[in-house]
Amino acid sequence: MIMEKISRYVFYPLWDIWDKSSKLKVLGEMQKSQWNSLSSIKKSQWNNLKSTLMYAEKFSPYYKNLFEKNNINLDEIKSYKDIEKIPVTTKIDVRNNLNFFISDEYKIDELINAKTGGSTGVSLNLYFDDLCEQNRNSAAMRSDMWAGWKTGAKRAALWGNPPTPKTIKEKIRHHCLDRTIFLDTMSLDDRSMSDFVRQWREEKPKAVFGHAHSIFIFAQYLNKNKEFDLRPEAIVATSMMLLEHERIVIEQVFSCRVTNRYGCEEVGLIASECEQHQGMHLNIEHLYIEFLDDNGKPVPMGEPGKITLTDFNNKGMPLIRYQVGDIGIATDRICECGRGLPLMEHLEGRVADFLLTHSGALVSGISLIERTLTNIPGIEQMQLIQKNINELIINRVKALEYSVETDKRLIEEFTVVFGEEVKYVITDVNSIPQEKSGKYRFSICEIN
Repeated sequence: MIMEKISRYVFYPLWDIWDKSSKLKVLGEMQKSQWNSLSSIKKSQWNNLKSTLMYAEKFSPYYKNLFEKNNINLDEIKSYKDIEKIPVTTKIDVRNNLNFFISDEYKIDELINAKTGGSTGVSLNLYFDDLCEQNRNSAAMRSDMWAGWKTGAKRAALWGNPPTPKTIKEKIRHHCLDRTIFLDTMSLDDRSMSDFVRQWREEKPKAVFGHAHSIFIFAQYLNKNKEFDLRPEAIVATSMMLLEHERIVIEQVFSCRVTNRYGCEEVGLIASECEQHQGMHLNIEHLYIEFLDDNGKPVPMGEPGKITLTDFNNKGMPLIRYQVGDIGIATDRICECGRGLPLMEHLEGRVADFLLTHSGALVSGISLIERTLTNIPGIEQMQLIQKNINELIINRVKALEYSVETDKRLIEEFTVVFGEEVKYVITDVNSIPQEKSGKYRFSICEIN
Protein backbone atom coordinates (compact mmCIF):
# COMPACT_ATOMS: atom_id res chain seq x y z
CA MET A 1 0.00 0.00 0.00
CA ILE A 2 2.87 2.37 0.79
CA MET A 3 4.56 1.54 -2.54
CA GLU A 4 1.25 2.14 -4.34
CA LYS A 5 1.02 5.67 -2.91
CA ILE A 6 4.68 6.39 -3.64
CA SER A 7 4.11 5.25 -7.22
CA ARG A 8 0.96 7.39 -7.54
CA TYR A 9 2.19 10.60 -5.93
CA VAL A 10 5.95 10.47 -6.59
CA PHE A 11 6.97 8.20 -9.47
CA TYR A 12 4.11 9.06 -11.85
CA PRO A 13 4.68 12.85 -11.66
CA LEU A 14 8.47 12.46 -11.77
CA TRP A 15 8.25 10.14 -14.78
CA ASP A 16 6.22 12.73 -16.69
CA ILE A 17 8.90 15.32 -15.96
CA TRP A 18 11.69 12.90 -16.96
CA ASP A 19 9.86 11.95 -20.18
CA LYS A 20 8.79 15.55 -20.86
CA SER A 21 5.29 14.10 -21.08
CA SER A 22 1.90 15.80 -20.76
CA LYS A 23 0.09 12.51 -20.01
CA LEU A 24 -1.01 13.37 -16.46
CA LYS A 25 -1.94 16.92 -17.49
CA VAL A 26 -4.17 15.63 -20.29
CA LEU A 27 -5.63 12.99 -17.95
CA GLY A 28 -6.61 15.74 -15.50
CA GLU A 29 -8.23 17.74 -18.28
CA MET A 30 -10.17 14.69 -19.48
CA GLN A 31 -11.36 13.89 -15.98
CA LYS A 32 -12.94 17.36 -15.90
CA SER A 33 -14.23 17.53 -19.48
CA GLN A 34 -16.12 14.21 -19.19
CA TRP A 35 -18.66 15.98 -16.94
CA ASN A 36 -19.36 18.75 -19.48
CA SER A 37 -22.66 18.68 -21.33
CA LEU A 38 -22.89 16.80 -24.63
CA SER A 39 -23.38 20.07 -26.52
CA SER A 40 -20.25 21.52 -24.93
CA ILE A 41 -18.17 18.42 -25.73
CA LYS A 42 -19.49 18.35 -29.31
CA LYS A 43 -18.59 22.02 -29.78
CA SER A 44 -15.01 21.21 -28.80
CA GLN A 45 -15.13 18.11 -31.01
CA TRP A 46 -16.16 20.19 -34.03
CA ASN A 47 -13.26 22.61 -33.50
CA ASN A 48 -10.85 19.66 -33.26
CA LEU A 49 -12.34 18.10 -36.39
CA LYS A 50 -11.94 21.27 -38.42
CA SER A 51 -8.36 21.71 -37.19
CA THR A 52 -7.58 18.11 -38.14
CA LEU A 53 -8.96 18.58 -41.66
CA MET A 54 -6.96 21.79 -42.18
CA TYR A 55 -3.79 20.16 -40.87
CA ALA A 56 -4.22 17.14 -43.16
CA GLU A 57 -4.82 19.36 -46.19
CA LYS A 58 -1.61 21.26 -45.49
CA PHE A 59 0.74 18.49 -44.39
CA SER A 60 -0.60 15.09 -45.55
CA PRO A 61 0.16 14.45 -49.25
CA TYR A 62 -2.55 11.79 -49.38
CA TYR A 63 -5.36 14.01 -48.08
CA LYS A 64 -4.18 17.09 -49.96
CA ASN A 65 -4.50 15.07 -53.17
CA LEU A 66 -7.83 13.52 -52.05
CA PHE A 67 -9.38 16.94 -51.34
CA GLU A 68 -8.17 18.36 -54.66
CA LYS A 69 -9.35 15.32 -56.61
CA ASN A 70 -12.84 15.56 -55.10
CA ASN A 71 -13.10 19.37 -55.24
CA ILE A 72 -13.41 19.63 -51.47
CA ASN A 73 -13.10 23.18 -50.17
CA LEU A 74 -12.67 23.09 -46.39
CA ASP A 75 -14.23 26.57 -46.09
CA GLU A 76 -17.46 24.93 -47.24
CA ILE A 77 -17.33 22.22 -44.54
CA LYS A 78 -19.66 23.88 -42.03
CA SER A 79 -21.57 20.94 -40.51
CA TYR A 80 -21.24 17.25 -39.75
CA LYS A 81 -23.39 16.61 -42.82
CA ASP A 82 -20.73 18.27 -44.97
CA ILE A 83 -18.13 15.79 -43.71
CA GLU A 84 -19.89 13.15 -45.82
CA LYS A 85 -18.42 14.80 -48.95
CA ILE A 86 -15.02 13.42 -47.95
CA PRO A 87 -14.48 9.84 -49.21
CA VAL A 88 -13.81 7.20 -46.57
CA THR A 89 -10.30 5.88 -46.09
CA THR A 90 -9.90 2.08 -46.14
CA LYS A 91 -7.20 -0.23 -44.85
CA ILE A 92 -6.22 -0.91 -48.47
CA ASP A 93 -5.81 2.84 -49.06
CA VAL A 94 -3.39 3.03 -46.12
CA ARG A 95 -1.43 -0.06 -47.08
CA ASN A 96 -1.05 1.00 -50.72
CA ASN A 97 -0.19 4.66 -50.01
CA LEU A 98 1.57 4.50 -46.63
CA ASN A 99 4.31 7.07 -47.29
CA PHE A 100 1.77 9.60 -48.59
CA PHE A 101 -0.15 9.48 -45.28
CA ILE A 102 2.93 10.59 -43.31
CA SER A 103 2.89 14.29 -42.46
CA ASP A 104 5.43 16.52 -44.20
CA GLU A 105 6.28 17.90 -40.74
CA TYR A 106 7.85 14.57 -39.73
CA LYS A 107 10.42 12.12 -40.95
CA ILE A 108 9.15 8.58 -40.76
CA ASP A 109 12.07 7.44 -38.57
CA GLU A 110 11.11 10.10 -35.99
CA LEU A 111 7.71 8.49 -35.44
CA ILE A 112 6.62 5.60 -33.23
CA ASN A 113 5.97 2.50 -35.32
CA ALA A 114 3.28 -0.12 -34.67
CA LYS A 115 1.59 -2.80 -36.71
CA THR A 116 -1.91 -4.22 -36.77
CA GLY A 117 -2.30 -7.97 -36.55
CA GLY A 118 -3.99 -8.45 -39.90
CA SER A 119 -6.87 -10.49 -38.46
CA THR A 120 -9.26 -8.83 -40.94
CA GLY A 121 -7.03 -9.80 -43.84
CA VAL A 122 -5.08 -6.55 -44.08
CA SER A 123 -2.02 -5.97 -41.89
CA LEU A 124 -0.89 -2.34 -41.62
CA ASN A 125 2.20 -0.45 -40.59
CA LEU A 126 1.22 2.59 -38.50
CA TYR A 127 3.10 5.64 -37.27
CA PHE A 128 2.38 8.02 -34.36
CA ASP A 129 3.99 11.15 -33.01
CA ASP A 130 4.97 11.37 -29.31
CA LEU A 131 2.13 13.67 -28.27
CA CYS A 132 -0.40 11.36 -29.90
CA GLU A 133 0.93 8.43 -27.85
CA GLN A 134 0.68 10.46 -24.64
CA ASN A 135 -2.91 11.53 -25.33
CA ARG A 136 -3.96 7.97 -26.11
CA ASN A 137 -2.42 6.76 -22.86
CA SER A 138 -4.34 9.46 -20.98
CA ALA A 139 -7.65 8.32 -22.48
CA ALA A 140 -6.90 4.68 -21.61
CA MET A 141 -5.96 5.62 -18.04
CA ARG A 142 -9.25 7.46 -17.57
CA SER A 143 -11.23 4.40 -18.67
CA ASP A 144 -9.10 2.27 -16.32
CA MET A 145 -10.21 4.57 -13.52
CA TRP A 146 -13.86 4.10 -14.53
CA ALA A 147 -13.26 0.39 -13.92
CA GLY A 148 -11.91 1.07 -10.41
CA TRP A 149 -8.14 1.10 -10.97
CA LYS A 150 -6.02 3.83 -9.37
CA THR A 151 -2.64 5.00 -10.62
CA GLY A 152 0.13 3.14 -8.86
CA ALA A 153 -1.96 0.09 -8.04
CA LYS A 154 -0.55 -3.29 -9.10
CA ARG A 155 -2.10 -4.99 -12.09
CA ALA A 156 -2.42 -8.51 -13.42
CA ALA A 157 -2.35 -8.62 -17.23
CA LEU A 158 -3.37 -11.52 -19.45
CA TRP A 159 -1.62 -10.70 -22.69
CA GLY A 160 0.10 -12.36 -25.63
CA ASN A 161 3.86 -11.89 -25.88
CA PRO A 162 4.15 -9.69 -22.75
CA PRO A 163 6.97 -7.13 -22.77
CA THR A 164 10.19 -7.96 -20.97
CA PRO A 165 12.05 -4.93 -19.56
CA LYS A 166 15.63 -4.85 -20.86
CA THR A 167 17.09 -1.37 -20.46
CA ILE A 168 17.62 0.31 -17.08
CA LYS A 169 14.85 2.78 -17.90
CA GLU A 170 12.43 -0.03 -18.79
CA LYS A 171 13.25 -1.89 -15.55
CA ILE A 172 12.70 1.24 -13.46
CA ARG A 173 9.39 1.82 -15.19
CA HIS A 174 8.34 -1.80 -14.69
CA HIS A 175 8.97 -1.75 -10.92
CA CYS A 176 7.92 1.82 -10.12
CA LEU A 177 5.13 2.66 -12.57
CA ASP A 178 3.67 -0.26 -14.50
CA ARG A 179 3.79 -2.65 -11.51
CA THR A 180 2.29 -5.43 -13.61
CA ILE A 181 2.47 -9.22 -13.44
CA PHE A 182 1.81 -11.07 -16.71
CA LEU A 183 0.19 -14.32 -17.73
CA ASP A 184 1.32 -15.00 -21.30
CA THR A 185 -1.85 -15.93 -23.20
CA MET A 186 0.25 -17.72 -25.81
CA SER A 187 0.77 -20.51 -23.27
CA LEU A 188 -2.47 -20.79 -21.33
CA ASP A 189 -2.41 -24.19 -19.64
CA ASP A 190 -2.94 -25.57 -16.13
CA ARG A 191 0.73 -25.17 -15.23
CA SER A 192 1.08 -21.54 -16.38
CA MET A 193 -2.21 -20.58 -14.73
CA SER A 194 -1.25 -22.34 -11.49
CA ASP A 195 2.06 -20.43 -11.44
CA PHE A 196 0.16 -17.20 -12.11
CA VAL A 197 -2.19 -17.87 -9.18
CA ARG A 198 0.84 -18.27 -6.88
CA GLN A 199 2.37 -15.05 -8.21
CA TRP A 200 -0.98 -13.28 -7.77
CA ARG A 201 -1.15 -14.29 -4.12
CA GLU A 202 2.36 -12.96 -3.55
CA GLU A 203 1.97 -9.69 -5.47
CA LYS A 204 -1.73 -9.03 -4.69
CA PRO A 205 -2.68 -7.02 -7.79
CA LYS A 206 -5.82 -4.88 -7.53
CA ALA A 207 -6.79 -4.88 -11.19
CA VAL A 208 -7.00 -7.33 -14.10
CA PHE A 209 -6.44 -6.31 -17.72
CA GLY A 210 -6.46 -8.53 -20.77
CA HIS A 211 -8.07 -10.14 -23.77
CA ALA A 212 -11.71 -10.81 -22.91
CA HIS A 213 -11.60 -14.51 -23.78
CA SER A 214 -8.27 -15.06 -22.02
CA ILE A 215 -9.72 -13.66 -18.79
CA PHE A 216 -12.69 -15.98 -19.30
CA ILE A 217 -10.41 -19.03 -19.71
CA PHE A 218 -8.52 -18.07 -16.54
CA ALA A 219 -11.83 -17.62 -14.68
CA GLN A 220 -12.91 -21.09 -15.83
CA TYR A 221 -9.64 -22.52 -14.48
CA LEU A 222 -10.20 -20.84 -11.11
CA ASN A 223 -13.78 -22.08 -11.00
CA LYS A 224 -12.77 -25.65 -11.84
CA ASN A 225 -10.10 -25.64 -9.12
CA LYS A 226 -12.28 -23.78 -6.61
CA GLU A 227 -9.74 -20.94 -6.32
CA PHE A 228 -12.04 -18.14 -5.17
CA ASP A 229 -9.66 -15.99 -3.11
CA LEU A 230 -8.45 -13.74 -5.98
CA ARG A 231 -10.40 -10.53 -5.47
CA PRO A 232 -9.46 -7.64 -7.78
CA GLU A 233 -11.09 -4.22 -7.50
CA ALA A 234 -11.20 -3.71 -11.27
CA ILE A 235 -11.41 -5.89 -14.38
CA VAL A 236 -10.90 -4.43 -17.87
CA ALA A 237 -11.70 -6.71 -20.82
CA THR A 238 -10.34 -5.36 -24.07
CA SER A 239 -8.75 -6.19 -27.42
CA MET A 240 -11.64 -8.46 -28.50
CA MET A 241 -15.39 -8.74 -28.01
CA LEU A 242 -16.64 -9.63 -24.53
CA LEU A 243 -19.47 -12.15 -24.87
CA GLU A 244 -22.26 -11.97 -22.31
CA HIS A 245 -21.90 -15.53 -21.04
CA GLU A 246 -18.18 -14.85 -20.52
CA ARG A 247 -18.94 -11.69 -18.55
CA ILE A 248 -21.24 -13.65 -16.23
CA VAL A 249 -18.60 -16.31 -15.46
CA ILE A 250 -15.81 -13.75 -14.92
CA GLU A 251 -17.92 -11.65 -12.55
CA GLN A 252 -19.04 -14.69 -10.57
CA VAL A 253 -15.51 -16.04 -10.11
CA PHE A 254 -13.84 -12.74 -9.22
CA SER A 255 -16.82 -11.08 -7.46
CA CYS A 256 -16.06 -7.94 -9.46
CA ARG A 257 -17.82 -6.16 -12.33
CA VAL A 258 -16.16 -6.34 -15.75
CA THR A 259 -15.54 -3.13 -17.68
CA ASN A 260 -15.77 -3.71 -21.43
CA ARG A 261 -13.42 -1.52 -23.47
CA TYR A 262 -13.02 -1.09 -27.23
CA GLY A 263 -10.13 0.37 -29.16
CA CYS A 264 -7.79 -0.35 -32.03
CA GLU A 265 -4.12 0.06 -32.86
CA GLU A 266 -4.86 2.74 -35.43
CA VAL A 267 -6.52 5.32 -33.13
CA GLY A 268 -6.33 4.03 -29.54
CA LEU A 269 -9.36 4.07 -27.24
CA ILE A 270 -12.71 4.31 -29.05
CA ALA A 271 -15.24 3.47 -26.34
CA SER A 272 -15.49 2.10 -22.81
CA GLU A 273 -18.06 1.25 -20.20
CA CYS A 274 -18.09 3.36 -17.05
CA GLU A 275 -19.00 2.16 -13.56
CA GLN A 276 -22.70 2.07 -14.53
CA HIS A 277 -22.21 -0.51 -17.32
CA GLN A 278 -25.09 0.94 -19.37
CA GLY A 279 -23.27 1.07 -22.70
CA MET A 280 -19.87 2.23 -23.89
CA HIS A 281 -18.98 5.92 -23.72
CA LEU A 282 -17.53 7.13 -27.03
CA ASN A 283 -14.21 8.95 -26.87
CA ILE A 284 -15.41 11.95 -28.89
CA GLU A 285 -12.88 14.24 -27.21
CA HIS A 286 -10.19 12.54 -29.32
CA LEU A 287 -12.22 11.18 -32.23
CA TYR A 288 -15.02 11.94 -34.65
CA ILE A 289 -16.97 8.67 -34.82
CA GLU A 290 -19.48 7.77 -37.53
CA PHE A 291 -21.67 4.70 -38.03
CA LEU A 292 -22.19 4.23 -41.78
CA ASP A 293 -24.09 1.92 -44.13
CA ASP A 294 -22.65 0.24 -47.23
CA ASN A 295 -23.17 3.45 -49.22
CA GLY A 296 -21.23 5.59 -46.75
CA LYS A 297 -24.33 7.22 -45.29
CA PRO A 298 -25.06 7.49 -41.53
CA VAL A 299 -27.35 4.75 -40.20
CA PRO A 300 -30.23 5.65 -37.85
CA MET A 301 -29.61 5.44 -34.11
CA GLY A 302 -29.99 1.87 -32.89
CA GLU A 303 -28.99 0.25 -36.19
CA PRO A 304 -25.64 -1.46 -36.95
CA GLY A 305 -23.15 0.66 -38.87
CA LYS A 306 -19.55 0.51 -40.03
CA ILE A 307 -17.43 2.36 -37.49
CA THR A 308 -15.61 5.20 -39.24
CA LEU A 309 -13.04 7.31 -37.37
CA THR A 310 -11.26 10.64 -37.67
CA ASP A 311 -8.33 10.90 -35.25
CA PHE A 312 -7.57 14.31 -33.70
CA ASN A 313 -4.37 13.17 -31.98
CA ASN A 314 -2.05 11.83 -34.64
CA LYS A 315 -0.36 14.57 -36.64
CA GLY A 316 2.42 12.20 -37.68
CA MET A 317 0.02 10.11 -39.78
CA PRO A 318 -3.45 11.71 -40.06
CA LEU A 319 -6.44 9.40 -40.58
CA ILE A 320 -9.73 10.92 -41.73
CA ARG A 321 -12.97 8.95 -42.06
CA TYR A 322 -11.02 5.74 -41.63
CA GLN A 323 -13.08 2.54 -41.66
CA VAL A 324 -11.56 0.32 -39.04
CA GLY A 325 -13.50 -2.79 -40.13
CA ASP A 326 -15.83 -3.07 -37.12
CA ILE A 327 -19.60 -2.86 -36.80
CA GLY A 328 -21.22 -1.04 -33.88
CA ILE A 329 -24.57 0.36 -32.75
CA ALA A 330 -24.81 3.96 -31.56
CA THR A 331 -27.59 5.07 -29.22
CA ASP A 332 -29.03 8.33 -27.95
CA ARG A 333 -29.68 6.83 -24.51
CA ILE A 334 -28.17 8.82 -21.64
CA CYS A 335 -26.03 7.05 -19.06
CA GLU A 336 -27.02 7.48 -15.42
CA CYS A 337 -23.41 8.37 -14.55
CA GLY A 338 -24.00 11.96 -15.67
CA ARG A 339 -21.08 12.17 -18.11
CA GLY A 340 -21.70 14.13 -21.29
CA LEU A 341 -19.97 11.54 -23.48
CA PRO A 342 -22.48 9.74 -25.78
CA LEU A 343 -22.93 5.98 -25.81
CA MET A 344 -22.44 3.08 -28.16
CA GLU A 345 -24.93 0.32 -27.38
CA HIS A 346 -22.41 -2.40 -28.11
CA LEU A 347 -19.96 -3.74 -30.68
CA GLU A 348 -21.45 -6.15 -33.21
CA GLY A 349 -18.12 -7.47 -34.45
CA ARG A 350 -15.69 -6.98 -37.28
CA VAL A 351 -16.80 -6.90 -40.90
CA ALA A 352 -14.75 -10.07 -41.39
CA ASP A 353 -16.72 -11.70 -38.55
CA PHE A 354 -19.98 -11.52 -40.49
CA LEU A 355 -21.04 -14.67 -42.36
CA LEU A 356 -23.07 -14.84 -45.59
CA THR A 357 -26.32 -16.66 -46.40
CA HIS A 358 -27.38 -17.81 -49.88
CA SER A 359 -29.72 -14.82 -50.07
CA GLY A 360 -26.79 -12.45 -49.53
CA ALA A 361 -27.82 -11.52 -46.00
CA LEU A 362 -25.12 -10.84 -43.42
CA VAL A 363 -25.13 -12.79 -40.16
CA SER A 364 -23.15 -11.65 -37.11
CA GLY A 365 -21.05 -14.71 -36.36
CA ILE A 366 -20.24 -13.50 -32.84
CA SER A 367 -23.93 -13.01 -31.98
CA LEU A 368 -24.77 -16.40 -33.47
CA ILE A 369 -22.09 -18.12 -31.39
CA GLU A 370 -23.16 -16.36 -28.22
CA ARG A 371 -26.79 -17.36 -28.74
CA THR A 372 -25.79 -20.95 -29.50
CA LEU A 373 -23.50 -21.29 -26.48
CA THR A 374 -26.27 -19.93 -24.28
CA ASN A 375 -29.04 -22.18 -25.59
CA ILE A 376 -27.27 -25.47 -26.30
CA PRO A 377 -25.57 -27.30 -23.41
CA GLY A 378 -22.37 -29.25 -23.99
CA ILE A 379 -20.21 -26.67 -25.79
CA GLU A 380 -17.30 -24.92 -24.10
CA GLN A 381 -15.91 -23.02 -27.09
CA MET A 382 -16.79 -22.70 -30.74
CA GLN A 383 -15.39 -21.19 -33.92
CA LEU A 384 -17.17 -20.77 -37.26
CA ILE A 385 -15.22 -20.72 -40.55
CA GLN A 386 -16.93 -20.01 -43.86
CA LYS A 387 -14.65 -20.70 -46.82
CA ASN A 388 -17.47 -20.75 -49.37
CA ILE A 389 -21.21 -20.15 -49.45
CA ASN A 390 -22.06 -23.87 -49.44
CA GLU A 391 -20.07 -25.01 -46.41
CA LEU A 392 -19.74 -23.97 -42.79
CA ILE A 393 -16.96 -25.42 -40.65
CA ILE A 394 -17.81 -25.61 -36.94
CA ASN A 395 -14.83 -26.11 -34.65
CA ARG A 396 -16.33 -27.23 -31.35
CA VAL A 397 -14.81 -27.85 -27.92
CA LYS A 398 -16.88 -30.23 -25.81
CA ALA A 399 -18.04 -29.23 -22.34
CA LEU A 400 -18.88 -31.63 -19.50
CA GLU A 401 -22.60 -31.58 -20.42
CA TYR A 402 -21.88 -32.75 -23.98
CA SER A 403 -24.23 -35.46 -25.30
CA VAL A 404 -25.28 -36.94 -28.62
CA GLU A 405 -27.99 -34.27 -28.75
CA THR A 406 -25.48 -31.39 -28.70
CA ASP A 407 -24.28 -31.63 -32.31
CA LYS A 408 -27.78 -32.45 -33.54
CA ARG A 409 -29.10 -29.25 -32.00
CA LEU A 410 -26.10 -27.34 -33.35
CA ILE A 411 -26.91 -28.31 -36.93
CA GLU A 412 -30.60 -27.55 -36.41
CA GLU A 413 -29.68 -24.07 -35.12
CA PHE A 414 -27.46 -23.26 -38.09
CA THR A 415 -29.88 -24.77 -40.61
CA VAL A 416 -32.51 -22.26 -39.51
CA VAL A 417 -30.06 -19.44 -40.30
CA PHE A 418 -28.20 -20.68 -43.39
CA GLY A 419 -30.55 -23.28 -44.91
CA GLU A 420 -30.53 -26.99 -45.69
CA GLU A 421 -28.40 -26.58 -48.84
CA VAL A 422 -25.34 -25.76 -46.75
CA LYS A 423 -22.99 -28.55 -45.63
CA TYR A 424 -22.19 -28.35 -41.90
CA VAL A 425 -18.83 -29.84 -40.90
CA ILE A 426 -18.40 -30.24 -37.15
CA THR A 427 -14.79 -30.69 -36.05
CA ASP A 428 -14.03 -31.87 -32.53
CA VAL A 429 -11.07 -29.81 -31.23
CA ASN A 430 -9.40 -29.49 -27.84
CA SER A 431 -9.19 -25.71 -28.02
CA ILE A 432 -9.66 -22.75 -30.35
CA PRO A 433 -6.30 -21.61 -31.80
CA GLN A 434 -4.98 -18.13 -31.08
CA GLU A 435 -3.59 -15.54 -33.41
CA LYS A 436 0.04 -14.43 -33.05
CA SER A 437 -1.12 -11.56 -30.82
CA GLY A 438 -2.77 -13.95 -28.37
CA LYS A 439 -6.28 -12.93 -29.42
CA TYR A 440 -9.00 -15.34 -30.52
CA ARG A 441 -11.24 -15.23 -33.58
CA PHE A 442 -14.55 -17.07 -33.29
CA SER A 443 -16.08 -16.19 -36.63
CA ILE A 444 -14.09 -16.08 -39.88
CA CYS A 445 -15.52 -15.37 -43.33
CA GLU A 446 -13.07 -16.05 -46.16
CA ILE A 447 -15.55 -15.36 -48.97
CA ASN A 448 -14.33 -12.43 -51.11
